[in-house]
Amino acid sequence: MTTRPARGYWIGFAVVLAVLVLAPLVLPEFWRRFVTEILIWGLLAMSLDILIGYTGMVSFGHSAFFGLGMYGAAAALLTVRPPNLWLAILYGLVGAGAVAVFVAYFSTRLRDIYFAITTLVFSQIFYVIIFTWTEVTGGENGLGFSQPAFAIPGVVSARFTPVTLHWFVLAVVTVSYLGLRRITQSPFGMVLQSIRENEPRTRAIGYHVERYKIVAVMLSGLFAGLAGVLYALQNKFAAPDFVFFLVSGEVVVFNVMGGMGTLVGPVAGAAFFFLLRELFSRFFTEYYLIPVGIIFTLMVIFVPQGLLGFLRRRLNQ
Repeated sequence: MTTRPARGYWIGFAVVLAVLVLAPLVLPEFWRRFVTEILIWGLLAMSLDILIGYTGMVSFGHSAFFGLGMYGAAAALLTVRPPNLWLAILYGLVGAGAVAVFVAYFSTRLRDIYFAITTLVFSQIFYVIIFTWTEVTGGENGLGFSQPAFAIPGVVSARFTPVTLHWFVLAVVTVSYLGLRRITQSPFGMVLQSIRENEPRTRAIGYHVERYKIVAVMLSGLFAGLAGVLYALQNKFAAPDFVFFLVSGEVVVFNVMGGMGTLVGPVAGAAFFFLLRELFSRFFTEYYLIPVGIIFTLMVIFVPQGLLGFLRRRLNQ
C-alpha cells in the first residue's frame, strides 16, 4: 500500500511536470527559452549531486564533462550527413564518458580537498586543450552547426521548434531524474551514502570504496555530458567557455542553494540562481553578481540545508 508521503510526492511531481509541459505554450519566447535552459542546467546540477550530495565528493571538474558532451555532439553533427540527433547524443555521451573514466581513475585515489583540486586541474587541462587545438575545436570561436531533426526511422521526422525542443529536453531531464532517483535508492546508492557518512567504516565492512567512487564519477560524468549535448542542441554551438572551471563552481552553488542529496534541490537551486541573476542584471548591469553573492552567503549561513531542505522542515513543523 502506498504511504501518504509517497502519494503526496508523486502528486506534486505530476503537477510540476504538467506545468512544465504547458509552460512553452503560454510563455513568451524569452521565458520559454529561459525555462528550457534551467532544465538543462538543472540536469547538470543533478549529475553533480550524485557526487557532492550522495557520495560526499566535491567536484570542480563537471565543466569538462559538460563541455565534452557539447563538443561530442558538435563532432557528430559536423561530420555525419545528414545530421543525426541520436548520433549527436551518442558521441556526446562517449566523449563525456571517456573523460569521466580518465578523471575517475586518478582523482578517486584522493579524498576531500585533494579530490576537489584534482578535478579542477583536470577541467583546466581539457579547457586548455580545447582552447588551443584550433584546427579541431575552433579555438576560442568554438564550433557552430545546424540543429538536427527529431527522427525515429519509419515513424516520424520533424524539425525542432522552440516548443518541441522544450518538450524533448523536458522528457530527457525527467527520464534522467527518475533513473538517478532509482539509482540513489538502490543498494548501490545506499553504499554511496555510506561512503559519505563514514568512509573508513564502509571500507571496514568489506566494500571496495574506490570502485564505488569510480562508478559514481563515471555515472555523474555521463549525465553531465548529456546536459552538454542538450545545451549544444539548443544553442547550436559549442564553445570552450563552457569547459572553464567557473561553470563547475556555478553548479556547486546550484547544489548548495537548492539542497544537496535530493536531486530535485539542485534543479530548484539552478532555477533560483538564474532568476536572481536575470532580475539583478536588469538593475545593476555590470555588478549584478554582488547581490547574488550576498544572497548566497546569507543562505549558507541561515539556510544551510538549501531551499528544498528549508521547505521540508517548514512542512514538517
